[in-house]
Amino acid sequence: MRTLRFLAALLAALPWPLLPATLHAAPFAYITNQGSHDVSVIDLASQAVVATVPVGRSPAGVVASSAAGLVFVANPDSRDVSVIDMRSQRKVGSLPAGDGPVGIDAAADGRRLFVADWYRNRLLLLDPARPLDPPQAIAVGRAPAGVAADGDGSSVFVAERDDDSVAIVDLASASVRSRVRVGSHPFALLFDGPRQRLYALNVQSDDLSVIDLRNLDRPGVLATVKVGRAPYGAALAAGGRKLFVTNQHGNSVSVIDADSLQPIATLSGFGYPEGVAAHGDRVYVVNWMDDNVSVLDADSGRTLNQIATGRNSRGFGAFIGAAATR
Repeated sequence: MRTLRFLAALLAALPWPLLPATLHAAPFAYITNQGSHDVSVIDLASQAVVATVPVGRSPAGVVASSAAGLVFVANPDSRDVSVIDMRSQRKVGSLPAGDGPVGIDAAADGRRLFVADWYRNRLLLLDPARPLDPPQAIAVGRAPAGVAADGDGSSVFVAERDDDSVAIVDLASASVRSRVRVGSHPFALLFDGPRQRLYALNVQSDDLSVIDLRNLDRPGVLATVKVGRAPYGAALAAGGRKLFVTNQHGNSVSVIDADSLQPIATLSGFGYPEGVAAHGDRVYVVNWMDDNVSVLDADSGRTLNQIATGRNSRGFGAFIGAAATR
């Protein structure tokens, strides 16, 4: 209880919302390590781990909210969300999050969290500034996994893994607005605002469903793109021109032209790659089996560096962020 009150006081002191002209410090990557129950903090400027932060049990999902200056980590086995302060690189609290939080995303302003509650088939809405309040729950399909919020704060997309579908949740009505059928067992989602698309990664059919979001009442699949075995994570890089997809069981990364949706390359040399994120001209691939992060050149796909992390690294979500400077 004391921890929750401290977290509430900390969040209340943050600037809501931040001014558009606010500067941000150099970014960090926050890598969840399921086997060691902690988060490796990588300084992207030095390409080195600068902190290891203990969190809850078996962390998987993560979202780094630059607007809030906080990182939120979903811990399925301790049934909570850990909160890390980007400035101190320390855990400052935790939020109860159902029976099995997995996928997690945050609103653009950092004021709301969206968490998939795997075992109870719910999307949870949490207010980080009010950690004592119970989360709002919205019923969704079976085994909700990946979560992605849209840019304007009106909708959240949820991968309903065991139903082979994606739910479009309307936040104003707190209900499922529509659904779209995708491939077999969608797990991760990536929202592409400029193209008004959503990418759903189907781990059993080894493909990517590209969903047209221009009409949220009748979303449709624009294309199905074959990738490697068991796609797990996706990130847009090279100014949004390229889509990088990690293939867990293929130990590879697929590179796709985001405009034409045509394959460009398949990169090898990874160890059960899971999470992936991009910053500048670099792509960061999290290797679960190798306990490290591969740093790639976004243009060539060449591996530039490997950074050791904790045990069984996952990085499931938007794990790169930078706190605002004051």
